[in-house]
This record gives sequence, C-alpha cells and structure tokens, in this order.
Amino acid sequence: MIDEALAQRLIEACRRDGEFRLAARHWTGSLRLESPEGACAMEVDDGKVGAIQPPLGADGRIVLKASEDVWAKLLAAKPPRLFNDLSAILARKEMTLEADPVCYAQYYPAVMRAIELLRPAKKEAPLSVAKPAGTFDSPVGRYVHLDIEGQSYRIYFEEAGSGIPMLLQHTAGAHGAQWRHLFECREITDHFRLIAYDLPFHGKSLPPVGPKWWAEEYRLTASFARALPVTLARTLGLDRPVFMGCSVGGLLALDLARHHPDVFSAVISLEGALKIEAAISDLGRLWHPQVSNDYKGRLMNGLMSPTSPEAYRKETSQVYASGWPPAFLGDLYYYVEDYDLRQEASKIDTRRTAVHILSGEYDASGTMERGRAAHEAIAGSTWAGMDDVGHFPMSENPEAFFTYLLPILKQVRETRGASG
Repeated sequence: MIDEALAQRLIEACRRDGEFRLAARHWTGSLRLESPEGACAMEVDDGKVGAIQPPLGADGRIVLKASEDVWAKLLAAKPPRLFNDLSAILARKEMTLEADPVCYAQYYPAVMRAIELLRPAKKEAPLSVAKPAGTFDSPVGRYVHLDIEGQSYRIYFEEAGSGIPMLLQHTAGAHGAQWRHLFECREITDHFRLIAYDLPFHGKSLPPVGPKWWAEEYRLTASFARALPVTLARTLGLDRPVFMGCSVGGLLALDLARHHPDVFSAVISLEGALKIEAAISDLGRLWHPQVSNDYKGRLMNGLMSPTSPEAYRKETSQVYASGWPPAFLGDLYYYVEDYDLRQEASKIDTRRTAVHILSGEYDASGTMERGRAAHEAIAGSTWAGMDDVGHFPMSENPEAFFTYLLPILKQVRETRGASG
C-alpha cells in the first residue's frame, strides 16, 4: 500500500487540490509516509508540490510511520471509528511522528488533507438548505447584563420557540451559532423555548469592561462555568429549565446536575464524561505565536465523523478558526483540569434532575466509553451512542442528531407534564 505508486498519486492529488494548496502555503519541506513494507514521499517548496529531490533536508520534514494495517484503516473510504484522523492514532502510539512539533502543528491541516486525498473518492449528495432571499431565520438575539463572581458581564444570547425553557451551552472556543439547526426544527421549538448563550470572550459576548483581562491568562473555571447558566436562568425568570451542552458544555451539564438540582429539571450531556484524562501543559500549541487558528479548526474536523456532511464539518471548523486565539485553550482548563466528577457522580439525584447522555461514535475525546462510564456511575440516567456522529452532533450532522435527541425531548416533556 505505502509505495512509490502511492507517492505519484499523492503528488498529483495535492497539486490539483485547492484546499491542500491553501493549507500548505509557505511550507518548505517534505511529507513522508512509511510502513515496514515501503514508503512514499513528496517535496513541498513554498507550498508547491513536487517529487523528492535528494538531499532531503531536516527543516520542514514530516515523517509518519505506522503498520500497513493502520495505514489501511486510515486510508479507507470510510475509516473505522477513531482511525479517521492522525491525532487519535498518534495519541494511542499506533503511529510515530518525526517532525519539529511547531512545524507539524503549522502544517497539520495540509498533512491531513493529503491523507484525505489518498482515500477512495466518494460522492456526497449536495445539501438542500437554500431558502428564498429575504427569509428570516427563527432566533432573535439580544444582550443581558449579569453579575457573576463580583464582575459585570454583557452576555449575548439568541432564543426561539416557546414552552419549556432550555439553555444551550456551546463547546470550548466556539459560540452559540453551533445550535442554529435546533432553532429551525419545529418539532423542538413548538415545545421548547431555546436560549443559546455565548460565554464571555466568545462570539458576541465581549470581554468585561474594567479588569485588565488582556494582561492575564484566560481560564474558564468550574465555579464560573456553573455560575453563568444559573445566573442567566434566574435573571430571565426561567422555571426549572432544561440544560443541554456539548463537550465543555456536556461536562457542565453533569456538573450542574450535581451542584444545582434545584435550578434544572433535566440536563442533556453531549459528549459528556466523568473526567477527561489530559494535561493542559500538553496542549500549548493550541495557543502558540507560530501556529495559526487553522490548526484548531482542523483538529476539530478530526473529532467529527467522516460521514457527516462536508459543508457542516467545515462550518464547525470555521467557528473554531475564527475564535479569539486564547479562548479554546482557556476553556480546556475546565475541560481537562478543573472538572472531575468521579467521586461526585453517585451523588446526583436523577429524581430531582433527570440526566441524559449522548456520545458520538467518532468522538476521540468524549468517547462513547467515557459517556457510558458516566451513565453507569449516575443511577437513573440514560445513555446512547450515536452512530456516524462525532464530537459536534448538533452542528456536524443535525439530521442524524435529531433521531437521538427528539425521543429524549419527548421524555422530558412527558415527565414535565406528569410533575405538573
């Protein structure tokens, strides 16, 4: 599989591909793929692709080594679960990387695009999402001032629908636009008042006026993450709202069920877990002066299902690439350092706050195993694995997501009705 014939395919495909050319801009170096049975390589000269011309220098050189079996899975038309992206394979040490770490982060988007170009071509049906010119979407946005931990914040939120109030928390480094498909689903908005807010420093929620926030490292803490939706619910006068969040928001959903059962009647945790085993010190290239936001966007693409519509995957990645550079890493402080429910999960009373957990098949972070473990630790909770969905179900594949979400919302409505 990994041989000179593959190298020629690689060179020709990368030369033709606009996405690769943009991702490889300014790259001078080489990409080499190796297995015990063979190797293939190509040269990149200021973004222009060609065959390797010896001698092969070390600067800008990226070498990936794995078994033929791992390459076969990675290069399949539909890669198996957790074999769709280099990051997860490298993390499991089923592949080795030889490269300057910063150079690899800079050109990881180009390397992953090159890998995609080696997969068998597949036809994807175009999305039929166009609306007549002049059409208004459902949500209406506005700002509200909240006092959180002694500081005033101007928080942006969008809302649509009527009925049971539901707060929606976006993922780390993103903003509330991730929920846009829910706002247009009448099966949801006929029964739920959806309220999607942006954390401070995210989306349209600007930094607070007063403190010199630009002189301090941004970090999202557990106490602040919990305080915001609780304060927002109280300020908006919401009666026992539902809370749904994804990733950071998925962890927060379980945190709120543990610490604020008096506020929320139910929580829906997307990609939730009891603990995410990682260290913030290992994630420095997410905010590095020599690494662009393209790196974040492409990393997030790797957490999505390869079967999710390409346009929605790219939209989800674009939200990450357009965010304030420190925001993603700062949010991950809560995600990997400040959040740990392993000793607290058994104390969650699902008779007071119902808990529902959904985990995407292709999510290499909030994995199905982690979601199921959270479910098993929380008596009375529900859990389901979502096939052909990754870390961002609501934005990467809303149609697939709704097949799992709507039955949960029906159960929430029925329980709400039964309790009066």
